[in-house]
Amino acid sequence: MSDKQPEQSANQDEPAWQPPRLVPARAVSADDSSMQVEEIRAKIYPRSVNGVFAKWRIILVLATQAVFYGLPWLQWNGRQAVLFDLAERKFYIFGIVLWPQDVFYLAIILIISAYGLFLFTALAGRLFCGYACPQTVYTEIFMWIERKIEGDRVARIRLDESPMSWRKFRVKAAKHFLWIAVAWWTGSTFIGYFSPIRELGVELLHFELSFWQWFWMIFYSFATWGNAGFMRESVCKYMCPYARFQSVMVDKDTFVVTYDRIRGEPRGRRSKKIIPSQAGLGDCVDCTICVQVCPTGIDIRDGLQYMCIGCGACIDACDQVMDKMNYPRGLIRYTSESGMLDRLDRKQARKRLFKPRIYVYIALLSIFIIGLLVSLSLRSPLRVDIVRDRGVLGREIPGGMIENIYRIQVINMSEKDQKFVLKATSSDIPQVTVLVGEEGGQQIDVPAFSNQWVPMVIRVPVQDSARGLHPLTLHIENTDKTEGTLSAQQDTTFFVPN
Repeated sequence: MSDKQPEQSANQDEPAWQPPRLVPARAVSADDSSMQVEEIRAKIYPRSVNGVFAKWRIILVLATQAVFYGLPWLQWNGRQAVLFDLAERKFYIFGIVLWPQDVFYLAIILIISAYGLFLFTALAGRLFCGYACPQTVYTEIFMWIERKIEGDRVARIRLDESPMSWRKFRVKAAKHFLWIAVAWWTGSTFIGYFSPIRELGVELLHFELSFWQWFWMIFYSFATWGNAGFMRESVCKYMCPYARFQSVMVDKDTFVVTYDRIRGEPRGRRSKKIIPSQAGLGDCVDCTICVQVCPTGIDIRDGLQYMCIGCGACIDACDQVMDKMNYPRGLIRYTSESGMLDRLDRKQARKRLFKPRIYVYIALLSIFIIGLLVSLSLRSPLRVDIVRDRGVLGREIPGGMIENIYRIQVINMSEKDQKFVLKATSSDIPQVTVLVGEEGGQQIDVPAFSNQWVPMVIRVPVQDSARGLHPLTLHIENTDKTEGTLSAQQDTTFFVPN
């Protein structure tokens, strides 16, 4: 900590604080480059803190990990509730099964995620980064393990600076053992979203996993261990693209973690008995605790920076210092630039927050969400595709019949095995016969959540058919209607040769 007092402005008429201005770029010297490299390589030792935002981070860590670790174990009608079966090209999400033909839904979900990100960033900055991002969540878990084994900030610094000893080796080994255990559990759970997790556990114990299962389990485990254990803030500061483009979505009315320079400057240490206004000081006591608790190691008093993940740790730390000094809370708080400059209360600042673009985001987000839900609710669990045999367009067979050969795909997306009956109608041809399968019947059995390709022959009498192409509609319907009727139809053509 520095004991230097801030220099007073030579011009007393100049306001205590002005909005930051862009500084013209200057040449970077070798010394500056060395300092930047040292800053990147320097390890950050965040100090633990308690408060409202710390509690919210704990709640979000527990909630997100309960969903991540618990979701693959849920069962739905005798199967895994959430399973992305890449081998079978089917995504099971509770009662919904998505097929490759349903890529439209994936596009809608991505659009909803994008607009949700735009909306939350425009309202309150990097909320996702501070509370729900996997990098933040696993860093919190790893730092909690580190604090429990090595101690708080000062103890960790002393341990790292001390020479290697049996105690240091034992402590470090215990920490990394727990880190690797959590990372391995995370990697195993990740694979459980793509392979049945109950079978995966047995295969893992017997070392019977496939190459790609081993690869992705080890890769995801190593990435978790490396990112949350070692890289930590470097991912947020130098690798995350969101940190770079969030500035275009934040304006002067967006709520972000803000240091009130008008109230806090000039900063300086003092006794509790000193009245800041009489001593020519602001409320900031220059304790630097806000810097010590920051997981990315920035000083929020320098203004909003792209490295800030909006976790609110500095708010909790500053509020505790203000309580000890008997000063009002809120020297560092969630507010907007305009709210701080114009000295607006929280209600007035929130009123400015809702601009036309916020309502546009909300409207578009609502439209896409409602559209997705309506589309899923109206989605038929039966789908039919017909492919004509191009090798034989049409031919006359004994018995005075003309036949066309097709291949038909029947997709049963219901949770019950179904038997379907097929028939065809045409406005040009009064009598149409449909034969499917090798046996030439009119029924096809399709198991639940599966699809079948079968050959199909359609025949019409020669005397009822004029040459050329004739429109034809294929109708398919289930025979067992105890749980509802499943039906679909598909248009195709019938070719009558010369």
